[in-house]
This record gives sequence, structure tokens and C-alpha cells, in this order.
Amino acid sequence: MTTSYTALITGGSTGIGAELCKHYIEAGYTVISLARTQLDWSHERLIQISLDLLDETATAKVAHEIAAQYNVTHFIHNAGVIWPNLLENVKISELQGLTQIHLGSAIQLMQAIAPRMREQQFGRIIFMSSRGALGLETRSAYSATKAGMIGLARTWALELAAEGITVNVVAPGPIQTPMFHDVVDAGSEREQQIANSIPVKRLGRVDDIRRAVTFFADPENSFVTGQTLYVCGGASIGTLKI
Repeated sequence: MTTSYTALITGGSTGIGAELCKHYIEAGYTVISLARTQLDWSHERLIQISLDLLDETATAKVAHEIAAQYNVTHFIHNAGVIWPNLLENVKISELQGLTQIHLGSAIQLMQAIAPRMREQQFGRIIFMSSRGALGLETRSAYSATKAGMIGLARTWALELAAEGITVNVVAPGPIQTPMFHDVVDAGSEREQQIANSIPVKRLGRVDDIRRAVTFFADPENSFVTGQTLYVCGGASIGTLKI
């Protein structure tokens, strides 16, 4: 097993992704951030690649370039988009777009980097799903594709377990990130109502998610695979309105 680690993180420029990039740089990893925009800081072990995961052709090209240049040991698929709509307003193009971002791009990237993981008999893969995978009003396309992540992870866990590669899922509830505040205004009455509806009576923070990812990504943690951890303040065992 390798003792030098490289983490590939999608959506690494803001919110949870930015927190993860910072954490793994501090932990001594090489970090590859795939995002449409760049972080506002740099480091000798931080590689920033501008990429829109909606672009299937560009994603395939970047995936093969990464596989050729870097030994990726950790893949954290964090990138996501919400695009909320009630059933009557959902566009098939939205479903197709979120399928590419949440599922298709993950398949493309893993097809490129998995051979090296298999060769080394080591890998840690973490999907960033959502409490919304259990169902949430206005989230037809989002919930469907985030639920798809859980099925994909369980399938890969079975296929890759014998080769030292674990595949797990973190499913956040409402977390105070730019993506959340694109839908719910920061400091608004609606934000407070959501916080009050969560059993622990607060919104999540990016560090709550980072700790969960760190658990699954730990090189010592080889006996947990195919699992989904809801980091949601108890929202997955009750009702939630956003």
C-alpha cells in the first residue's frame, strides 16, 4: 500500500469542497481540485484544474490526463447542483444534466483512475450524496441522482472490495454553504425555520461534513465499505422542509 496520498476532489473551490482541500493539504496530501472556479489560495501540493463536469467530452479528457500524471489514492466526488423545481416544471434536460454531474462524471473519473488503485490494492472513494436522496419537495432531478449515488457506491463497493478499495457515501442535511444559500437566503426567516425543524436545532457546518469524510477516507479504515452516513442533525429520521 502506498504511503504517499493524492486526493482528487470535485467541486473543490467552495463550501464543503474547499474545506476538504484545505484539510487534506494540511494532512500532507497532494490535492487535485476539479471545479469551475479556483480557490483563492495556493499551495505547492495543490493542483487546480478548471472543469465543468456537465461537459462530458472535457471531463473524459481531464480524467485521462489526471490518470496519466498522478497517482490518485482518494477520490471525493463532492461537486453538485440543485436546480429545484416542482414536478410540473421539471425539465428532462435538468435530469440529464444532474445525471452527468452527479453520476456520469464519477464513472468517467473512476474508469480512468481505478486501474492504478487496483494495481496498488488501495483506494478510498467517497460520494457526497444528500439527505434529499430520501425525498424532498422540489427536488425531483436532484433527489433521483443523489439517490443514484448511493446505488452506485454500493455496486462499486462490491466490485472493488477485494482489491483494497472502499466506497462509501456521506449524505449531508442542510449545510451552510454557498449552494445552500443559493436556494435559501442567509440570515432569512426561512433559514431559521429550517434550522428549527432539524432535531438538533441548528444547520450543519462544513466541518461537520469534513469529519465524516475523514472517517471514510482514513487509510486505516479498511473494514467499512458500501455504507451511507447521514450527517443531517437527525433530519433523515424526521421531516424536513427547505
